[in-house]
Amino acid sequence: MSEELNKDQIRELLPHREPMLLIDKLINIKKLFSATAIVNVKRDSFFVQGHFPGQPVMPGVLIVEAFGQAAAALTASGIDKKEYENKLVFLMSVDKARFRNPVIPDCKLELNIEAIRSHGRVWKYKGEAFVGDRKMADAQWSATIVDRK
Repeated sequence: MSEELNKDQIRELLPHREPMLLIDKLINIKKLFSATAIVNVKRDSFFVQGHFPGQPVMPGVLIVEAFGQAAAALTASGIDKKEYENKLVFLMSVDKARFRNPVIPDCKLELNIEAIRSHGRVWKYKGEAFVGDRKMADAQWSATIVDRK
């Protein structure tokens, strides 16, 4: 496995498609342990027009969604491909989510994520979101791997 996944490789692992595929790249991958996701927050991102007109910010719920996508890509890229075939990763819970600064379009949001533990199909993660050196958000969350119907 490479230490980096581009958007096409992420599409192969996740069912998300534009506009809901938020992560553009996964770098610094340590198999099943940690990675950094890159989200290029653009002025033409789908949420900008309505959140908020004249002063756009990336909604906190989408930052959490990006955390979840990054964790799903990290996990899917680290387990046996046959084990992951016909599976989906579903968010189960979000804990301790804090939004410290608004994420303004035309920036590179970096999500540093870490798998804390796994038990069967249930995984627990934590992450921090940065623009440059400035922490924008942090959270912990759980997800489960389920059969695709």
